[in-house]
Amino acid sequence: QVHMVESGGGLVQAGGSLRLSCAASGRFFSTYAMGWFRQAPGKEREFVAAISWSGGNTYYADSVKGRFTISRNNAGNTMDLQMNSLKSEDTAVYYCAGGYCSGYRCFGVDNYDSWGQGTQVTVSS
Repeated sequence: QVHMVESGGGLVQAGGSLRLSCAASGRFFSTYAMGWFRQAPGKEREFVAAISWSGGNTYYADSVKGRFTISRNNAGNTMDLQMNSLKSEDTAVYYCAGGYCSGYRCFGVDNYDSWGQGTQVTVSS
């Protein structure tokens, strides 16, 4: 497994931007597909975005497509999520996750075996 820590969450007004980062330790980071998930109060954890181990393929939930951008730096063991044009419905705890998945299998929570502790993102309207 890979140990991961998220950072960059906070309070932002609607229309604003935030950049989340996920710092990972462990020698298997570069072999992992990585993803971002979020969970709002009273709701199930949902897929936000994912990136293949090489960074060559990215996937997004329809709700964030065109607004969020996922990226990774395997040399630095980091992954980022640039979030623009934020909406109140983006308010949630955001988690980074790592696992051995490919393609649309990376949309599923169960396909990840390493998780960070989460970072709160609050968008005020």
